[in-house]
Amino acid sequence: QVQLVESGGGSVQAGGSLRLSCAASGYTASINCIGWFRQAAGKEREGVATILRGSGSTGYTDSVKGRFTISQDNAKNTVYLQMNSLKPEDTAMYYCAVRKFWGCSLTNTDYNYWGQGTQVTVSS
Repeated sequence: QVQLVESGGGSVQAGGSLRLSCAASGYTASINCIGWFRQAAGKEREGVATILRGSGSTGYTDSVKGRFTISQDNAKNTVYLQMNSLKPEDTAMYYCAVRKFWGCSLTNTDYNYWGQGTQVTVSS
């Protein structure tokens, strides 16, 4: 079992920045890939960014490239999402998720464990 706790969400004006954290506990040796996902009101959940625990290889959805950065601190079992130049359309509940098996993608159904989410609100 892996437990995930997100933090760092809040309200910010357009153009501002936030850093989200995802702290993992439990059987963290089983983690292969960590992803950040978001779901805005009335919309489907979408993948935002991913990182492979072993290699550090990252991936991003096109809408956040150049603005968001995913990183990890394996000593702390923590993954971060640095969000810069925030836009109102970034407003959503942000979730951290873990994939145990081979591969890493922005598809939410590929992930095995999920955190409770942290709200990000960007005002214009």
